[in-house]
Amino acid sequence: MRRVAIIGAGMTKFGEHWESSIRELIAEAGMNALIDAGMDGKDIDGIFGGTMASGRLTGQEHIAALIADYMGLNPIPSTRVEAACASGGLALRLGFIAVASGIHDHVVVGGVEKMTDVSSDETTVALGGAGDQEWELALGATFPALYALMARRHMTDFGTTEEQLAAVAVKNHANAAKNKYAQFQKEITIDEVLQSRPVASPLKVLDCSPISDGAAAVVLVPLEEAKKYTDTPVEIIASAHATDTIALNNRKSLTELRATKIAAKKAYEMAKLTPKDIDVCEVHDCFTIAEIMAIEDLGFFKKGEGGPASLEGRTRIGGDIAINTSGGLKGCGHPVGATGIKQAAEIFWQLTGRAADRQVNDAEIGMTHNVGGSGATAIVHILKRA
Repeated sequence: MRRVAIIGAGMTKFGEHWESSIRELIAEAGMNALIDAGMDGKDIDGIFGGTMASGRLTGQEHIAALIADYMGLNPIPSTRVEAACASGGLALRLGFIAVASGIHDHVVVGGVEKMTDVSSDETTVALGGAGDQEWELALGATFPALYALMARRHMTDFGTTEEQLAAVAVKNHANAAKNKYAQFQKEITIDEVLQSRPVASPLKVLDCSPISDGAAAVVLVPLEEAKKYTDTPVEIIASAHATDTIALNNRKSLTELRATKIAAKKAYEMAKLTPKDIDVCEVHDCFTIAEIMAIEDLGFFKKGEGGPASLEGRTRIGGDIAINTSGGLKGCGHPVGATGIKQAAEIFWQLTGRAADRQVNDAEIGMTHNVGGSGATAIVHILKRA
């Protein structure tokens, strides 16, 4: 396989875009990525776009053709990718495979979701389809309820506390406050999290990622060509994908995501690295418990130690491992199809020294971790400053 590099990244601000349509978000992120890469659209020969529920949330299907159309890139091939909240991460993996295999040379990989055009109830139902619609959603088990079950089991087995969960949200809001693209620009306290409105015990409003609009994009080329466009390419040195049962009740454990552990193992083997080699990581913190389980499943902390590590500040910038410097899904926002690409953009900026006030000193190796549903899909990428 050819070695593959990211040479540019772009995104919209995440949040509520009442004034923008889904096509305008796509165009803004895509053009920003091309400008950042110093590449003309005529050089692009493939597009992969992640989106989960565009038809349900906006009425617009046929998103792949829409992306090519509104980026002015017709007639090149454009492919829509759907893997629930991991749609962006899977789009990145397919773009990586396309360039590595030689099928395409210059690829734009993007992700988008417009979630505020319908009521919050309709959004909840649309997102619920990422789980087992027949055996979970139809019986009232929405995603906050599923992750609340995981949180309760984690508390029972390992003594994880609500304060430890809250520490995740506090840290991610602090990082988001330094990110111009983030939905939330305000820091919060542990007491504010604990006193926020209950959603599904023990999870509260400030334990949950928000409903968001937004788009993100990156440009991929063979590493051997990257220096034509930038002095600071970032190589994708590992890409891994794993799946698990879609329904929570069929899992062997409620305190880990098996797909994450398998994808991470494959990624470490491909990169010939260990968790200790990672300087900065964007994990899928759709709920605060999800970040705690992720930092354990990815090997940064032993099972049961993720909660104390979060409360002790070991996942902050300057700690043992910088987690979610963008603000994560919790602070930066979670337009589901765009999240996996935003993660890659953040790591790209970190490894090229462009993360401003949230920069991790001397970051050379980064990781992204994108989850679909309650863990039925997991995508892990490892990136290295070239």
